[in-house]
Amino acid sequence: MRTPESRTALESPPSESTLESLRMPVQAKLAAAWASFMFLYLYVDYFHLYKPGVIDDLRAGVVFEYDISPTLLTVMLASVAIPALMVWLSMTLPAKVNRATNLVFASLYIPYSVVNAAGESWDWAFFYGLSIGLEVLLLAFILRSAWTWPRRTPAPATPAAGRASEPLRTPQQA
Repeated sequence: MRTPESRTALESPPSESTLESLRMPVQAKLAAAWASFMFLYLYVDYFHLYKPGVIDDLRAGVVFEYDISPTLLTVMLASVAIPALMVWLSMTLPAKVNRATNLVFASLYIPYSVVNAAGESWDWAFFYGLSIGLEVLLLAFILRSAWTWPRRTPAPATPAAGRASEPLRTPQQA
């Protein structure tokens, strides 16, 4: 009689080339998504410089419709610094604060990303559609990852059991 552990000659044992898939911590997923968002965000701004007339506007002291000023540059720096800081914060904040922070900033960046296409001609629709679409996909991944952050359930074991013995569960398992 065969046991569940026994193998027949036709079945092959797991090969050494079988890849191991470990559970990725939510913090690492969030940090990776924010890093990807940040790089995409910077490259979209960089490639924007290739549009005809953009460099001439910069030399004239204008970005989009705004005069270049210390206030404008500070706002631009803050808009790039937030995703950069979110990489670090996603790895270091406690879970409850981390989740809330990711939900807030990812929610705020979706309309902010979409506004980048305001006033652009249809000639550039594919460029802005692709760039904004990718940014929104990354932000949606951040929102979903933060929203579905696994929770611990109290173990029905002895009162002396600590958090380390509590099983992880996702909101779908609740």
